[in-house]
Amino acid sequence: MGEKMFINRELSWLEFNHRVLEEACDKQNPLLERLKFAAITASNLDEFFMIRVASIRDKVLAGFLKKDPSGLLPTEEMEIISHRAHQIMQQLYHCYTHALKRSLKKEKIHLANVKELDPEQQNYAAQYFEHTVYPVLTPMLVDSSRPFPLLLNKSLNIALLLANPHEPQKPLFATVQVPSVLKRIIEIPASHGQKIFVLLEEIIKERLSSIFSGHKILTTAYYRITRNADLSLDEEGAEDLLAAIKQSLRQRKWGSVIRLEIESSVDQRLLERLTAELEIDNMAVYKIPGPIDLNFLHCFYTVEGYDHLRYMPIDPVYPAVFSAHKEIFDAIRIQDITLHHPYHSFQPVLDFVRQAAADPQVLAIKQTLYRVSGSSPLVEALAQAAENGKQVTVLVELKARFDEENNIQWAKRLETAGCHVIYGLTGLKTHCKILLVVRMEDDGIQRYVHLSTGNYNDATARYYTDIGLFTANPYFGADASNLFNMLSGLSEPAELYRLSVAPYHLRKKLLTLIRRETTNVKQGKKAAIIAKVNSLVDREIIETLYDASKAGVTIKLIVRGICCLKPGVPNISDNIQVYSIVGRYLEHSRIYYFLNDGNEELFLSSADLMERNLDRRIEILFPVDDPAIKQEMITTLSISLNDTQKARKLAPDGQYTRVRKKNKHAVSINSQDLFYENIRKKQ
Repeated sequence: MGEKMFINRELSWLEFNHRVLEEACDKQNPLLERLKFAAITASNLDEFFMIRVASIRDKVLAGFLKKDPSGLLPTEEMEIISHRAHQIMQQLYHCYTHALKRSLKKEKIHLANVKELDPEQQNYAAQYFEHTVYPVLTPMLVDSSRPFPLLLNKSLNIALLLANPHEPQKPLFATVQVPSVLKRIIEIPASHGQKIFVLLEEIIKERLSSIFSGHKILTTAYYRITRNADLSLDEEGAEDLLAAIKQSLRQRKWGSVIRLEIESSVDQRLLERLTAELEIDNMAVYKIPGPIDLNFLHCFYTVEGYDHLRYMPIDPVYPAVFSAHKEIFDAIRIQDITLHHPYHSFQPVLDFVRQAAADPQVLAIKQTLYRVSGSSPLVEALAQAAENGKQVTVLVELKARFDEENNIQWAKRLETAGCHVIYGLTGLKTHCKILLVVRMEDDGIQRYVHLSTGNYNDATARYYTDIGLFTANPYFGADASNLFNMLSGLSEPAELYRLSVAPYHLRKKLLTLIRRETTNVKQGKKAAIIAKVNSLVDREIIETLYDASKAGVTIKLIVRGICCLKPGVPNISDNIQVYSIVGRYLEHSRIYYFLNDGNEELFLSSADLMERNLDRRIEILFPVDDPAIKQEMITTLSISLNDTQKARKLAPDGQYTRVRKKNKHAVSINSQDLFYENIRKKQ
């Protein structure tokens, strides 16, 4: 398959982030939600630079000359990515300055400059600086005895040039970090129903002369650096994985500089000094026409008294099927049960573990944990189970990026409670979501299983869309036991009944299912594929989908983020349509549907269609057997494909356009709103 048939992965990701930015610009969204989308756009870019751009830069520095599937060399990728990232940053700040900030002011929420404050308010800011800010500051002057400081990743700083009395042509450089331990936005007392906020860096900048007393300040500029945070970890040579990860976390703070964000009005002398010291070129410089690091916009979301500027809160539904039984095990033993978060409450999952922890008939609990919340009640329930004498085994994936420190803490807590903790497998991330409870009942051992497309995280379950399945099916139970034995014994899983596990069987299973549809259509049978995933990158999967399309298989894909497949190309992918939904909740569930000549098969999975998921992670693909649940999942896919409010359609050139109603009389559909409405009606 030629290079022209693949969209560059990094550019596809940037287009996803642009869709997030579109939500910030969309006046149909409540104002504070728009601010949150803008903050997410900025935060996403941080991670993109720290991981993806850093990786490509390493290839450039190493002289790596292999092209990516889209046909780009690393040097070409860097240039195109930089151009598009600069465009998105410009659009983000245009949205902030000309839409969001003005709209806030209309709502009497004013982000002011210190100079705009009245004398009484300026005095308040001065007192705040004197008593709260000044004691925390550490101004640093660079001269022959004090070298250029090592700047912390993502820290906001103020750079200065100071007059040099000894060498007027060589100004002195100084810098001061804006303390991250203090609030970024400071509320200033105001009257007449106004809310006035000032950024912390503005308060500091106003008093730089008192900080650098005795020096003449020539010019100043706010700036921020982004460092390479792509951890390099030699697992094979690591005697202690925990210690190796701790060492890598320390290295992350001081990786090479990938990006410099700096005030757009910066003096050229100051910019040249910084780029020289940080060893970056102009491509890595982003001149910012506004406050640097719009992550602070998250702070406005919690401002009290503005509920009308947020989405109407939803009350997640606790399924009646659980309420009808004294114990959760009774409900699961009778039938398979699905939860569709965040529309369904995450509480049944917590209840499942808590009841198991307290139930004298429960012998063992086994679970995988990838990302958990900061104060996870689920981890506490597992710890309580161990303290109650249950056999508790937990695989805590220490290599979950940016959650490493959090997971180390939870692993220690579980070990202290008496749990058997596994720190992941060498060379593989354990990304599957599975929970097994073994219970002694009157008729012998019974196994209860929960499988999910998303993490066991009570916090993200409120805004990530994921699907979980409870089952007492003995085949699922046997597979779960075999899987946990593999995880604890480091052996390949035995023959499984219902689960397909990466990196052992999952890729082959998916390819077989796609190729079966291709064979069916060639034989005149009915064939169709629908898949909902976060990312579609894997080359073999894409090429197999192209083959299916060429044979005549109708393929509809809902890909929230990265999609390297080009739909709608004549004679290659003209039977493939690709949609992306970006809305109130982060679409996270993975659903795979195959028509199979009318004998429909449907699967849920923790895995996206990426090489890393299929070849370098422990992932699970599991079938939905219950006819009612299968139909429910098919309806879920259908509703997503008919979204006319938050869906975009991918064109062959990699660009997305909003899906609109077919005619003015058609009903406008927001799939996420409709899911909640349907689930609430069923109660």
